[in-house]
Amino acid sequence: MTPVFQKIMSPLMALLVLFSTMSFTVDMHYCGGHLVDKAMFSEVKKCGMEKDSKTTGDTFKKASCCEDITITVEGQKELKVSFDKHELQALQFALLFSYSYFNLFEPLSEKHIPFDDYSPPRITLDRIVLNETYLI
Repeated sequence: MTPVFQKIMSPLMALLVLFSTMSFTVDMHYCGGHLVDKAMFSEVKKCGMEKDSKTTGDTFKKASCCEDITITVEGQKELKVSFDKHELQALQFALLFSYSYFNLFEPLSEKHIPFDDYSPPRITLDRIVLNETYLI
């Protein structure tokens, strides 16, 4: 891989792992069917219309117009993928596919250069300057 691609993909993969394992809770308070407040990291603000059961000594409880809703999104608990879940046929297919794929790329054979052991001839005269033939 190219270094630029690797430098881009490394933080993206780290963020993917971070957001896949993160869990959070959203609290919402409805009063009379209308959203009053929603909170993610703090306590949700109440509208003040809730009835306190301690102050009223009634045996009959009236239905409250207020409602609290909590939405919880759970993150992934296990990051390590185990190979116990995969079937033997799938593992065999993956092994054979990777083996045949990598065998497609054979290394280039070394070419024998017959004059590799000989030194180049010495240049005694600069013929271009002597003949005054310059490549423009």
